[in-house]
Amino acid sequence: MSADNIEKLYQNYGILADAKDDISKHEKEYLEILAAVKGSDKEKRLASQFIAKFFNSFPNLTDQAIEAQFDLCEDDDVAIRKQAIKDLPLMCKNNKEHTTRIADILAQLLQSEDATEINVVTNSLVTILKNDPKGTLTGLFSQIHQSTDSEVPNEVVRERCIKFLATKVKQLGRDVIDKDAEDLIISEGKKILQDSVAEEFEHIMDLLTWSRLGKTPAGKKEMTQLIAALAFTPGDWHPEDPEYVDRLIQCTQHAIPLFTNQVDSTQFVNIFCDHVLLRWNDIATTGGGTDVKLDILKTFAELTEHCGDIENPQDKINIVYDVLMNYLPEAPIENEEENAVKGEEGESKPEGEDTKSTSAPSLQFSHVECALFAIHSLCRKAPDALGADTARLKTLRLRLQYTARLTQGYIKKLKEVTQSKKSEDANTEENKLKIAALKTTSNINTLIRDIFRTPPSFKSKVHLSFQTKKVEKEITTTSDTEDKDKSSSGSKRHRPITFDNGEQKEAPEKRARSGDRNLKMYTPPSGKYSSRLNNAGRFSGPNSGRGRGKREFWNRGTPFRKRY
Repeated sequence: MSADNIEKLYQNYGILADAKDDISKHEKEYLEILAAVKGSDKEKRLASQFIAKFFNSFPNLTDQAIEAQFDLCEDDDVAIRKQAIKDLPLMCKNNKEHTTRIADILAQLLQSEDATEINVVTNSLVTILKNDPKGTLTGLFSQIHQSTDSEVPNEVVRERCIKFLATKVKQLGRDVIDKDAEDLIISEGKKILQDSVAEEFEHIMDLLTWSRLGKTPAGKKEMTQLIAALAFTPGDWHPEDPEYVDRLIQCTQHAIPLFTNQVDSTQFVNIFCDHVLLRWNDIATTGGGTDVKLDILKTFAELTEHCGDIENPQDKINIVYDVLMNYLPEAPIENEEENAVKGEEGESKPEGEDTKSTSAPSLQFSHVECALFAIHSLCRKAPDALGADTARLKTLRLRLQYTARLTQGYIKKLKEVTQSKKSEDANTEENKLKIAALKTTSNINTLIRDIFRTPPSFKSKVHLSFQTKKVEKEITTTSDTEDKDKSSSGSKRHRPITFDNGEQKEAPEKRARSGDRNLKMYTPPSGKYSSRLNNAGRFSGPNSGRGRGKREFWNRGTPFRKRY
């Protein structure tokens, strides 16, 4: 019987193929082809091809034909499903009014667990996307929203649809994605952002950045406002909860590339100063290799580069000052400092003797660089703010003077190590780490010198050490500049960073001379670069990034469901 049915299908195909202009008179034959979707596996595969081929010739049977093809797309046999999915694009090639409906069903089929089937679905979606961009996108976005709003959310469909959009739309480019389609991407992308998990957020942000929204100052400004609303809610901020902190960091890191001289970061700087840095001691710190507070400081430092005019700059600078002081070691008295230097040089200690005062402080250089850079940037907006309180400025300078002495010791040692490397060793991970460390300490030194000017000046330009695109160029420039300084000064030693305390004018000079005579320059441990510099990611290699690993987020205080 099956053989007869197959023969009948071929006969019907021949009749329809030969009918040409009179094909509309042969609905009976087309209906028999539609009925074959209930037949044997071979009948189904033939029916799939014949239904799609003659679909345009029977407008009165459109709904029946589409439903029959959809039945084949849900067949138990994967070969039949793949054949039906492959034939679907033919049904809307010349009938774009059906594109949205077909895109919707293809989107649902992305939930398949068969990799080869998903590949066929993806190819069919790309085909109809090229033919009718807006119609296809409408179907995809409809399915994304349905998958979330239905009583039983289908996270797999939503996730795969968003991933498809993020990859294929950019690949096809503006030769395919016209203005109407781009408008739809922008409007629907904004809606999806309101209820997105971390990975979805990244995909949609990449898509919006690719769109014209990411090409104009007005568009970038709108995007930063959208991100700010997702990153932080004033009445719902819990720094003791790692997920809230993680959301803030990851969202803000997506906003940073959008800031320019025309698009300022003031809104984010206000958020960080008024809510994050102000509660610095409440911020949750998690175990593992991620230093959350360093991530926050790195993010904040980058934000301050494009900060515009801020309200109450004195208050915000004071907040950053307090955070900075957490990472600046107190200057020891002379005897303690001498003992600390000796301790680092490896002198033996009597058994049982307290070693706390004989070890050099563990200086978190990356934290210092970021906090110092941030306060330096903000002080450009209010140059008199740092010196408004002479007592606080004096305390800051005391600590910075001691920090500078330690930093200069590291710089000297790092230059010796990095410049002695042969060409084949220059690209090793260890050497890259040391180059990044050299950039970090050089930045600290430059920023400190500005604060020791009278009055403090904030004109120096430095590039943060973890901004990898500029690291190598800046290291070379810095080395060349310092070599020139050395050659012009002859054998003259560089004057240590000191300041006049306003009470005993001769004291700084005497102290400097005493320091030159009695104190040895601090030298970091030899061999592999100081182990302290590796703790908590204080120095990041050029390829290490800032720890953008994807993590699950929360739903603004409601029970956890993977949503922002």
